[in-house]
Amino acid sequence: MRKVQGVKSLMAYFDSVNYPMTKENLIDLMARKEVLHISPISVILLFELNHIDWWIKAHIK
Repeated sequence: MRKVQGVKSLMAYFDSVNYPMTKENLIDLMARKEVLHISPISVILLFELNHIDWWIKAHIK
C-alpha cells in the first residue's frame, strides 16, 4: 500500500498529480470524511494514496 504521512506530504502529492489542494480544503475534506486518513497516534496522520487516486478520479470535472 502506498501511503504518505502528514497534510503537507498529501498536499505535495496532490500537486504532483496536477490536482492542487490547499491545507484548508484538505482539513475540510477530512472533517467531512471524504478524504480518509488513519491516525495511529494523535500526532500522526497517514493517507492511503490508492484511495486518494480514486477520490481524484471521482472528482475530476
